[in-house]
Amino acid sequence: MILQGNAVKVGRNIDTDQIIPAQYLTLTDSKELGKHCLEGYEKDFPKLLDDETIIFAEENFGCGSSREHAPFAIKGAGVKAVVAKSFARIFFRNAINLGLTVIESPEAVNDVEKGDKIKINADKGKIYNKTKNKNYDFSPFPKIIKEILMADGVTGYFKERKS
Repeated sequence: MILQGNAVKVGRNIDTDQIIPAQYLTLTDSKELGKHCLEGYEKDFPKLLDDETIIFAEENFGCGSSREHAPFAIKGAGVKAVVAKSFARIFFRNAINLGLTVIESPEAVNDVEKGDKIKINADKGKIYNKTKNKNYDFSPFPKIIKEILMADGVTGYFKERKS
């Protein structure tokens, strides 16, 4: 699985309320949620997100409540992946279940700057910063997680198995 995009950066302890503020929790369409993604972090931040974006975050991304709206909003904004120094455990699991690629790579987060051109090879566990011509390693996903991500989440994964 190859993902490419432009880096945007956020800080540490980005909670689910910052990812998708509570007033939008009645929305059920991911694209509508995506229009407000990270609005709680910075009001105009959603304007930075599109289908060419990879988010780089400091520690504890996705902390707070276990709402699935958070990874759903990130996907709805078109974001290809989130690379962080660390994730809140429940957010990490929700993201995988919803088909959002989440990767832990402190080295990449420390080095990548906003606007850098990024290529991720999830099968090989490599992040390539095209702008700086640098590689960063991460642990490749186990087979089951790759299959879930390729199926766009657990619902797709089980639908594929049923047919």
